[in-house]
Amino acid sequence: MTRDLIGYGGQAPDFTWPNGARLAVSVVVNFEEGAEQQVLDGDPTSERIGEVLSVVPDGKPDAGQAQIFAYGMRAGVWRMADALRHRRIHATIFACGRAAERAAPALNHLAADGHEVANHGWLWRPHADYDHAKAEAADLDRAGEAIAAATGARPVGFFCRGAESPWTRSLLAARGYLYTSNGFDDDLPYRDRSGLIVVPYALDTNDMKFFHPNGFVRATDMVDYVTDALDVLGAETEKGPPRLLNIGFHLRIVGRPGRFKAFDGVLAELSQRRDHLWIARRADIARAFAEAVT
Repeated sequence: MTRDLIGYGGQAPDFTWPNGARLAVSVVVNFEEGAEQQVLDGDPTSERIGEVLSVVPDGKPDAGQAQIFAYGMRAGVWRMADALRHRRIHATIFACGRAAERAAPALNHLAADGHEVANHGWLWRPHADYDHAKAEAADLDRAGEAIAAATGARPVGFFCRGAESPWTRSLLAARGYLYTSNGFDDDLPYRDRSGLIVVPYALDTNDMKFFHPNGFVRATDMVDYVTDALDVLGAETEKGPPRLLNIGFHLRIVGRPGRFKAFDGVLAELSQRRDHLWIARRADIARAFAEAVT
């Protein structure tokens, strides 16, 4: 694969988003809990990244880590769903298939509130580690079916942990997907040669930074960081092309009381700026881009 280091080359397309705004914002909620690898679930290893780095030997059951993840489904999801409804903000849910299967009532609740549900793979794992396309295709289909069973709608978007395989995009295109979000390289969507729209994602305006030693500590750290991003991109759109800001959250992270103010604080900031933003689901962003940039 040849890396594209040029992109729009400083000549990004000039258009407005559907409501007349120049800055679009995508709020993403990751629905992964129950799909992380756990020996307790028959997986060969257990996920090590949680509130602390697990010290349980590889290959041994890690009940503590499993419970840390389970909190997201048992408690965090309901707190966050209420906040989204209160702030009248529609998000995109990156849902892993095994999580959708195991926590179908929670995912159905989110879909009923108008949130888009995208395919996040069967397990919370990099798709780059698939050895061949057949196995990846089977897991993509399995995840899509679990999401459809839980929500009544098949996903049109995709994002996996880490990186895609060499075949991921062709598999998605063959299945009629609209977009992929495994791109971290631009402030606007762009077209891929597979025919998919790439709606880039971001890992800086993302609550995973609470789990990194050089990341967020207090809830206000994330609110301030996102506010700065909104200020910078908003100023750029006043004199240049439109922009897209991605903000990512996890049920087990900001669903916790001590970090929940980061989630609600960001939603409050978006609500205050609503007249100047297009806060949209990723499928809507992909369609709007495809219509505006032919």
